[in-house]
Amino acid sequence: MCRRSQAAAAAMALSGVRVLELAGLAPAPLCGMILADFGARVVRVDRPSSSPAAPDVQGRGKRSLALDLKRPQGAAALRRLCRGADVLIEPFRHGVMEKLGLGPEVLLQENPSLIYARLTGFGQTGKYAKSAGHDINYLALSGVLSNLGRKDENPYAPINLLADFAGGGVMCALGIVIALYERATSGRGQIIDASMVEGVAYLSSFLWKSQNTGIWSRPRGENLLDGGAPFYEIYRTSDGKFMAVGAIEPQFYEQLIKGLGLDSSELPIQLSISDWPKMKKKFASIFAQKTQAEWCSIFDGTDACVTPVLSLNDVASHQHNKQRSSFIKNDQGEISPRPAPLLSRTPAVPSCERDPFIGEHTEEILLENGFTKQEIAKLHSDKIIGFSKPKANL
Repeated sequence: MCRRSQAAAAAMALSGVRVLELAGLAPAPLCGMILADFGARVVRVDRPSSSPAAPDVQGRGKRSLALDLKRPQGAAALRRLCRGADVLIEPFRHGVMEKLGLGPEVLLQENPSLIYARLTGFGQTGKYAKSAGHDINYLALSGVLSNLGRKDENPYAPINLLADFAGGGVMCALGIVIALYERATSGRGQIIDASMVEGVAYLSSFLWKSQNTGIWSRPRGENLLDGGAPFYEIYRTSDGKFMAVGAIEPQFYEQLIKGLGLDSSELPIQLSISDWPKMKKKFASIFAQKTQAEWCSIFDGTDACVTPVLSLNDVASHQHNKQRSSFIKNDQGEISPRPAPLLSRTPAVPSCERDPFIGEHTEEILLENGFTKQEIAKLHSDKIIGFSKPKANL
């Protein structure tokens, strides 16, 4: 369900929250999209450009205002917009906004209730505060990267989900919601310093707090949850697909053994680490004898903790995901995950409309914020703002 009626929009948890998102790379757009999905009115402030910029594929539910912040008139326009905003999402390196005269000291003085969210890789202070970086660098500095990878191989950086999106976009959205909650009592805004290094480190709290439990006592790739155990592994099937096995608890492990056609009394005990390499080879040879569908027919309905590894092309059609409507389709037929988590009384109702073109709503947004048509015309003639209207299909 992604058909957003006026009643549905009004009922969402963040209805009425006004957000300005300064256009940036992946983490900030996700943060803005989360807020938009749950009802906030999100305006993405884009850079006017004669050439197409890298598309924001996380623009769902947002409107676009094209504004040149590097020009004094553009910076002044943003200051004016911030006076009526609840949240500003700012994704630039430390010092950029201050040079533009748009730092938090300025904007919070003009709007003391503004929540100024600064989403960066390394944070606002420290040796690397002004340094460039990407997900792999933030993972490295957080300590998380050292734990990722197979035995006798270099640490392995996965797709940029951990630091960029989870430690960055999601943590920043959480900080914003927390600040909004506090503001309901104090009436005051505040500055959020969302560092992706610290965000992904916080996500890894379990690693830190379980170091002395024995779970992570062995070298990388030889532990219970990092590919060392045969019962927590991914195995190839006869048709070149894969099954994910997570049978940690003894009762689940017993069901795994049964499904594989083995007798536990003839095998080493589950936690005999020295036998893990041999058991992984045995499990791999058995999984390779049947197709993914055949293994699903064996393990579905059991507590063996064995599931198919679904491709992005297959995941929306899987029976479980279909029954929960876990994926949605927009007006262009594009499939994407439904917002999570589900709220019983004020659920997210994501927009079905296409993502906005850069500058598509410039005039509309400025008029809403008290700019006159004459002021807008002057900003346009001075190339401070940009317009982009969708072409009619003839």
